[in-house]
Amino acid sequence: MKQLTVLVLTFLSIQFSSAQINEFGLYLGGSNFIGDVGATDYIAPSQLAIGAIYKWNRSARHSYRLSLTFTELEGIDKNSDDPSRQVRGLEFNNQIIELSAGLEFTFFDFDLHKGTFVSTPYLYTGVTAAQHDNFYYDNFGKVQPEDTKSIAWGIPMVLGFKAAITSEFVLALEVGARYTFSDELDGSVADAEELASRSFGNLNNNDWYTFTGVTLTYTFGENPCYCGF
Repeated sequence: MKQLTVLVLTFLSIQFSSAQINEFGLYLGGSNFIGDVGATDYIAPSQLAIGAIYKWNRSARHSYRLSLTFTELEGIDKNSDDPSRQVRGLEFNNQIIELSAGLEFTFFDFDLHKGTFVSTPYLYTGVTAAQHDNFYYDNFGKVQPEDTKSIAWGIPMVLGFKAAITSEFVLALEVGARYTFSDELDGSVADAEELASRSFGNLNNNDWYTFTGVTLTYTFGENPCYCGF
């Protein structure tokens, strides 16, 4: 994860020096987990999610985007609508650090240099890398740490709405699901091969998690040329 953080800082230092408009700000919201443990509601934020976000507005219709988000994923079987999960009674908490990079596409032109109020819905997708702890459940259903960490790669699917509330600040509301290529976030599949016998749940379905929240970004930089390449 240290290498990923260095990559982010290097990218930002390059983009800050360019003659394009930039956005940098904070993300605040909540997260919820969808997997083999806990409830399966798609949008039900239960844990705080906080982070930083950077955008390079390449044109009035698309932006390159980076974000770093911290949260704690939680799964509690007793909160599920599935009677079998309620009886099982497993639960976990897993802190994650997510780095996300990709493209943001707006439905309408979002030109911050018009000097008028502008707003638009948008979509975002790309790639995510979430660092998380590994653990498993013992015979009594208690979480046992493996004292190792893994990276869960995934694809973000985000729908949002943003508006320029002043000449320098942009406020956005978004909901974004992350499909991961991992089934280890909830401990249903242990990381160590010798613990493979403790795997359970639907091994054909990987884990998901969702962020719901707002971003407030500060804009700076020269007017973009919006020339094609």
